[in-house]
Amino acid sequence: MIDNMTTSDATTVLEMTTSAVTTFDNMTTSEATTGTTVLEMTTSAVTTMFDNMTTSAAATGTTIFEMTTSLPPGDVYPEYVGFICAVGSVLIFGSAFVPTKKFEMGDGVFYQWVLCGAIWCVGLVVNIVRGFPTFYPLSMLGGFIWCTGNITVVPIVQTVGLGLGSLIWGTFNLLTGWASGRYGWFGIQAEPPTDILLNDLGITFASISALFWIMVKAEVTETTDISDSQRILKGEDDNGPIISVNNSFGATGREKREKTYIDGMTVMQKKIFGTLLSCGSGFCYGISFTPCIYVMNNYQGASQNGLDYVFGHFSGILATSTLYFLIYCAAKKNRPSVFPRAILPGIVSGAMWAVAYSGWFVANEALSEPVAFPIISTVS
Repeated sequence: MIDNMTTSDATTVLEMTTSAVTTFDNMTTSEATTGTTVLEMTTSAVTTMFDNMTTSAAATGTTIFEMTTSLPPGDVYPEYVGFICAVGSVLIFGSAFVPTKKFEMGDGVFYQWVLCGAIWCVGLVVNIVRGFPTFYPLSMLGGFIWCTGNITVVPIVQTVGLGLGSLIWGTFNLLTGWASGRYGWFGIQAEPPTDILLNDLGITFASISALFWIMVKAEVTETTDISDSQRILKGEDDNGPIISVNNSFGATGREKREKTYIDGMTVMQKKIFGTLLSCGSGFCYGISFTPCIYVMNNYQGASQNGLDYVFGHFSGILATSTLYFLIYCAAKKNRPSVFPRAILPGIVSGAMWAVAYSGWFVANEALSEPVAFPIISTVS
């Protein structure tokens, strides 16, 4: 077939072949160019889309972050609320025990038990209002510490008197509460005040005053009997039958006061003993908030609202008071000094005290401990 082809035919075929190859080359170049264009378009589209998505996501993330940081961490109280609660606490603390002034309290153990029962009831109401927040058992430790300090009030009054005793324990309450919040004692977060100089000056004067109070001469009036209108009768009184707590009555019809270990002390021993008890009581009062603050600072997800720890704190107070009352009953061989007429005043005083203490929780949160403690513990 090749031999039969002429030179003209061969030339024609060669030209056709060359043309086809050229066409193929042109197609390949065009396709390559098209592919490059498609690749460039794809790359541009992907880049633009990714950039847009990234920018959108970043904007969304920024928005979410701004929304998150703008939300308050729980209930945030402004400073003026803290000052209002501090003033209210001072006023209520100052008048909480007025209802009991005209009633005989005996050795005070039964009265404290009634008082703490009323305190717990107020704590239960606060817990209900707050919507039953998470209960942290550690918050009960604060109640135990406070009640332990409070149980020493009766021997303090019997040794150095109420006036001097309250001044000493109030001063140590101030110093301990201020120092624990200022320097972060016992694992809580330190909260230095805004004006450190003024804060330090105030605490310095308070410390100096404590030294002067300790040197004050204490005069305690000893009571040897209890009037007929205040004692517990053996049978019944004008209001009907009541519990008999003592079978020993003098010829005059007055109940004899039992001798205690304090009666055997000298004047100097009473002064030293009462002063040491007052200092210890003030220290207990000053760190009673610490367990609740520790939970707020160290437990993940813990509420930052002080009112959410009121019920736990007050539960510790009632539990400790009940324990001490049972020990007291056992020590008295089941013949405790019970004064029924002190029950209602004790309930009223306990309720008032609990309201004031709840306000102190709010003041601590709004103003910080180093600021709230000097205000409330000094003025009240």
